[in-house]
Amino acid sequence: MQRGLTRYAVGAALIAALSFGAGFVTGGTSSSATFVSHLPLIGDGLDATPAEMDLANFWKAWNALSTNFVQTHSSSTTPTDEDRLWGAIEGLAAAYDDPYTVFFPPAEAKKFEESISGNFSGIGVEIDVKKGVVMVVAPLKGTPAEAAGVKAGDAIVGIDGHSTEGMTVDRAVGLIRGEFGTKVTLTLFRGDDTFDIVITRGTIQVPEIDDGFEGSVYRIALFEFSATSAGLFDEAFERFKRSGAQHLIIDVRGNPGGYLESAVNIASHFLPKGVVVVTEDYKNKNGAGDEEHRSYGSHDLPPGTKVVVLIDGGSASASEIFAGALRDHGIATLIGTQSFGKGSVQELIAIADGSLKVTVARWVTPSGTSIAEGGLTPDLVVNRTEDDVNADRDPQMERAVEFLTAGA
Repeated sequence: MQRGLTRYAVGAALIAALSFGAGFVTGGTSSSATFVSHLPLIGDGLDATPAEMDLANFWKAWNALSTNFVQTHSSSTTPTDEDRLWGAIEGLAAAYDDPYTVFFPPAEAKKFEESISGNFSGIGVEIDVKKGVVMVVAPLKGTPAEAAGVKAGDAIVGIDGHSTEGMTVDRAVGLIRGEFGTKVTLTLFRGDDTFDIVITRGTIQVPEIDDGFEGSVYRIALFEFSATSAGLFDEAFERFKRSGAQHLIIDVRGNPGGYLESAVNIASHFLPKGVVVVTEDYKNKNGAGDEEHRSYGSHDLPPGTKVVVLIDGGSASASEIFAGALRDHGIATLIGTQSFGKGSVQELIAIADGSLKVTVARWVTPSGTSIAEGGLTPDLVVNRTEDDVNADRDPQMERAVEFLTAGA
């Protein structure tokens, strides 16, 4: 099925230069082929009220509040009818118990649109909500969050004094991001300790790629799947082929994802033309069929090359799509720890001046594994502890080199 929509596949919310959530479909002016050219709208005339549903109780509650509410303290307000309408839609979205299905009233919708266009400063951390807890997926390399000591797996229990209990990803994003040079205080829970970290917001410039030799093995590290990552990977891949190395490590640890098209382009170096990289599973909603994204087939991996992909809990969405495709097609062995498990697609629907973000599909690897259901389990599980990081040890990389050179 072809829906005519380009997907983003980011891990959750990037408090850096972007803030999408999962795989994401958005609108706007297209400045490159990787951007979206179409936004489905729901407008006037749509019959959104099921005939069998009795809304009498809703209107009873509406009228009871209108008639009986009395403001008793300064923090309470008497909302306008428009405020109450937005609140009702927010509650409707929340009833689906999906952290990525969210309604933005007009003021919040404007902020969200700014965030996905990159018009703000941040701290450089990817977050998500797991079991009701706002979690750090990964601090991005070279960012204020990494410099301040934020770690993957940290629970964010407070933001500038606001408890994050029951908070959505997008609400947390709105509190963390802000103007360049201002500060945000995160209350973190790590191990048995709760503590505050004060971080100064800045302009986030994430390195996209790094490559070179790791012993006798060539290594290409991808830090994100941006609009330019595929081109940069092309250059690094050519350097690998010229190097004469017989083994290759692709490192997507801490990589929160990015553009689906970049993941497909890069995977195409390893896969024959036409084979499935990932499938969008729509569960046949509204008559929609699944959409398969297939290799473009550059397929220029030198014969006999052994490949390892390194993953960890910070590898999300597009990283999982890439790693899953290479393993399912027998190209690569996965080494590291369980990936994050971010595998859903959202569409953004305009409602007046507000926006409704709705989960519409899930990512499925070529073998049928749903990325959203726990992520990818590596073929060889190797941990990297905080002590390892502090001592600049990398047992995952060491095991990958050993596996490739010794074949064990």
